[in-house]
Formats: sequence, C-alpha cells, structure tokens
Amino acid sequence: MTLLGIETSCDETAAAICRQGQILSSIVSSQVIHAKYGGVVPELASREHEKLLNQIVHKALKESCVQKQDIDAIAVTSGPGLAGTLLTGVSFAKGMGLGLNIPVIPINHLEAHIFANFLADPTLKYPFVCLLVSGGHTQLWYIQGINQYKLLGETRDDAAGEAFDKGARILGLGYPGGPAIEKEARGGNPLSHRFPRGLMGKESLEFSFSGLKTSLLYFMYDFQESDTMTKRDVIASYQQAIIDTLVEKLKRALKTTKAKTCVIAGGVAANKCLRNQLTDSLGNTRILFPDLSYCTDNAAMISFLGELKYSSENIYSLDFGVQPNLKLA
Repeated sequence: MTLLGIETSCDETAAAICRQGQILSSIVSSQVIHAKYGGVVPELASREHEKLLNQIVHKALKESCVQKQDIDAIAVTSGPGLAGTLLTGVSFAKGMGLGLNIPVIPINHLEAHIFANFLADPTLKYPFVCLLVSGGHTQLWYIQGINQYKLLGETRDDAAGEAFDKGARILGLGYPGGPAIEKEARGGNPLSHRFPRGLMGKESLEFSFSGLKTSLLYFMYDFQESDTMTKRDVIASYQQAIIDTLVEKLKRALKTTKAKTCVIAGGVAANKCLRNQLTDSLGNTRILFPDLSYCTDNAAMISFLGELKYSSENIYSLDFGVQPNLKLA
C-alpha cells in the first residue's frame, strides 16, 4: 500500500509518501514570510500553501520514486488548524483523489502527532501517556489503543508553544519563539529569577501559561542588566518555568495512570532542555521522543496514520469538510 500525506494546518506546507509503515519521502517547506510579523498571518499562510503545495507534492513523489498512478489513497489534515490553510490542503487532496479515483482520508492533526512516536519506535505498545505540547495545544493524554484516548489535562489559556512565541516577542527575539529562546538561553542561569508556575496545586493536571507571560512582561519593564543577572539569565529562567511545569504535570499523569511508558509529541518536543530534564526526572519510565523532523508539523505523520486508518478497511467519502477546532476526544 502506498499513501500520500498532505499537511497544511498552519504555516508548514508538507507532503510525504508512506508505504507499508515506511516513510519513503517527507518534504516540509516552512513559510518564512511570517517572521517579520512575529506570528502567522492566516491569509498569507493560505496563499503560500496554494503556491507551494503542487511542487511540494511533486517533489515528494520524485524523491520516493513513486508515480501518481501508484498511490492507493491520500491522507490530509482536516483539523484542527487555521480554516483557510486547512481548506487549501483538503481541496487539493480531494481534487487529486477525484482525478486518480482513490480514497481521501481526513486526519486529525493532534492524533497524527501522537502516532509519530510509532515512527520513532515501531515496538511502542499500549497503554502509554502522551504529553502533546505545541504552539496551539498543551495536553496530557492516556492512550489505550487507536481511537481509545482519554484526556487527562490541558491548558486553560495559552499553550506552551504560544508562551514561547509571546515570550520571545517580549524579549525582542525572533519567530518562532521556541527555537529562539532555546538558543539565547544557552549559558544563562535558569535559577536567576523564579517566574511563576501556573496551576501547580497538588493534584492538578491542568496547565496555565498566561500568568507566566504577564509576569515576564512586567519584569522586563524595569529590567536592567547587572553583574548578578543578564538578559540571557532572564531568558533561561523563563524557559525553565515552562519546562518545570511540563515535567511536573507529566510525572503526575504517569503516577495517576500507573503507565510505564510516555511519549512526547508536538513542536515543543524538539526542545533539548525539555528532553534532558524529562530523561533526568522520570527515572525508569520509558520515554520516547520523535525524531526532530517529526516534532514540528509534517506530512510523514499524516501519511503514516492515514495508512493505519485505511488498513482498518473503513469506507471513506469525500463528503467531509475542514474542522478548525477539531477535538481528539
């Protein structure tokens, strides 16, 4: 079975080819046009997808040495995401599906992030806890099998990735904020200032990062570098507050579920400080991190999950639309 995956939920235009669980090619084009605005401009993102999608799909086919006629099905992100960008990808997939007379499978973007960990380790077994942490979502899931998901906790306001982006803007750094903060935090003292950690009550599995962002904003109003604290120290301390919260809540989720395995998914999973602290903090718990190329939005995870769903012999209709606020469970 050969399956084409298409991902356009936000500002990455991506296509991938999956055959029998193996990724033959994965092409991702990140839209640099948004950098000067400090965030994604939805209309510009949609236009970029329209310009890039055809050539990205062509490149994925070429690199995999697969002909269009050899594709058995197309998997495409239908949500969650930006309405206009989702519509671009779904419309392209439906048009191509009709032209080739093959099924088109709608894929939940969040679900695909979770299943990207099976690409990291095909021996991964249920059940496990997943920390799904990205620009739009920060959630803890208990995964008992495909289509068997229990939400343990999620953010009540900003996602962790959003806290990185907004923090970077306050600090005068680039976009996207996560990589910019991680880079500038190197060499800084993460203990120089203790920023607040939200919703840290004894049993809470919920997240909150809006107070942290506000605290940074007020702190920087009067901040001046000194021998005891540099801007790099502030950046490291801000990053540490986010990481401490994520690690503590994941530890609680593992204790609650008694799961022996956890996986990390989403763009923030690429943060090396987060990876190192989780490895140091979780002892004998098995931790899986997807390859860095599968942390941020990509079509490999879309094609892989699409193949799993297509293999279950479900009948797929073209009568589906985009769902910008699509939930996982």
